[in-house]
Amino acid sequence: MSIENLVLARDHRGVSALRPYLAPDFCERAASLVLRNPGTVLIVTGFYIPAGCAPETDGPPGAATLGAALAALGYDPVYVTDERSSAVMRGLVPDEAPVVEFPIDGHEASRDHAARLLAERAPTLAIAIERCGLTEGGVYLNMRGDDVSAHNAKLDYLFGEGPPSVGIGDGGNEIGMGNLLPVIPLVMPMAGPPCATRTSRLVIASVSNWGAWGVVAALSRLTGRFLLPSRGEVRAQLERTVALGAVDGVSGRRTLTVDGFPAEENERVLGEMHAWLARYGVAPP
Repeated sequence: MSIENLVLARDHRGVSALRPYLAPDFCERAASLVLRNPGTVLIVTGFYIPAGCAPETDGPPGAATLGAALAALGYDPVYVTDERSSAVMRGLVPDEAPVVEFPIDGHEASRDHAARLLAERAPTLAIAIERCGLTEGGVYLNMRGDDVSAHNAKLDYLFGEGPPSVGIGDGGNEIGMGNLLPVIPLVMPMAGPPCATRTSRLVIASVSNWGAWGVVAALSRLTGRFLLPSRGEVRAQLERTVALGAVDGVSGRRTLTVDGFPAEENERVLGEMHAWLARYGVAPP
């Protein structure tokens, strides 16, 4: 059993159809890229759900978990989102962790905002986790094909011209899915065109939070340090995310679920990752 099998288990949206078009060890390749680029890391997340008038529970928790793992390895995580998701993100990370609120603006102004942020922070790496990405037509579409551009800062402009990058997504419309732009319409059921924004590495998962955990698990194996949270920590994190106002991305309701999966299922996936690491002799301290 590979970590890639674990992040794609329980797939109910068809993202596994993209697996043949990626390297078999895509989580480990993403982790290797991370380890080759120590320093300041921009962690981009936040997917607004208009039906729930709130960001979803998938994305910010995974971003916080990955950021904590990178901080333990000596990196400096900087979380980047927009006004729709900034309160949730700030509530999930340590008080001293920088959370940048990127303006919701036009394309040209957003390019300028991105250039300034890249110059100010000088990141060595950028990671997007469950962040809606621009289509070739320059708009943002949700899973139903609705135009949600008015709710999204154009964080895509931090990628491409910026540092090496990783994209983590589960639906075809997230930053990083541009790596498979010609393939996605052929093999994945989608209500509209996919994201066109590319990243250096792409991680696909049944739930993007699980993809972030998969990268953390791969980092743990490669460094010999156990960096994953405990089941209790993940449960508390989800409870905190919902208390901060986040909703399930499928139902639009404020429940202890992520993309329709209950908290118990999330914890089972995490437990399987713990067991995977144990086979390599990597265990909690």
